[in-house]
Amino acid sequence: MAGIVVVFDFDKTIIDLDSDNWVVDELGATDLFNQLLPTVPWNALMDRMMKKLHSQGKSIEDVAEVLKRAPIHPRVVPAIKAATLWGTSLAPCLCDLRIVSDANRFFIETIVEHIGIKDCFSEINTNPTRVDEEGRLRIFPYIDFHSSPHGCDLCPPNMCKGLILERIQASVSAEGKKKFIYLGDGSGDFCPSLKLGEGDYVMPRKNYPLWDLICKNRDHVKAEIHEWCDGEELERVLLRVISMASMEESSSELFSVDCKFETVNGCP
Repeated sequence: MAGIVVVFDFDKTIIDLDSDNWVVDELGATDLFNQLLPTVPWNALMDRMMKKLHSQGKSIEDVAEVLKRAPIHPRVVPAIKAATLWGTSLAPCLCDLRIVSDANRFFIETIVEHIGIKDCFSEINTNPTRVDEEGRLRIFPYIDFHSSPHGCDLCPPNMCKGLILERIQASVSAEGKKKFIYLGDGSGDFCPSLKLGEGDYVMPRKNYPLWDLICKNRDHVKAEIHEWCDGEELERVLLRVISMASMEESSSELFSVDCKFETVNGCP
């Protein structure tokens, strides 16, 4: 049973750029993308980009090959694999790793499978995709914000990461107290950061929008803040935070056992 839940954003956290922009730029659709961006919602815009690229003869395999070239810091994959295997004889610990991202399922799954970390994650929460009968990739919003808006002013209309985090918190609560570690970079990661409590940890990427928002609203963030700059620092900080969290969990369990032992022996 995992005592620590580690939640990752994807773009500019696991990979070092925005996957949507990477695909659009690499396949030569940047001009049209920039032309439509002011008037079309992001998910609908990416869906239209996939339609345009398909009409130009770009296959889903072409999209996948571009995704496999997405830059990623060489220490990120070892960090994620180390987090799944974390534990010592003094502080045994299992970490439950999840992704919460405003990218999309095809982009994320293509990349994490290519770099060998797909099985590290128990869940990927993101905008859904499917391949239609013509072989075109379709991209849809996480929720239908026209019929069922999430009502959060901090998040984009298609996804509230805070609501997703609350669902994860509720789903694991039956297993006992969990410590959460949240890693992200963007403004959409601020809402879930506010859902973390004392004893949890937030890891914002320094000098990115999440970091700026936390710096301006520190009184509203209950979790411990541990910033990072690049993949090398992400690895170092993440493993240190997991170590801290696991030691706290072990100490708490030891204290609980001691109390039970004293009660049995009639100690005050």
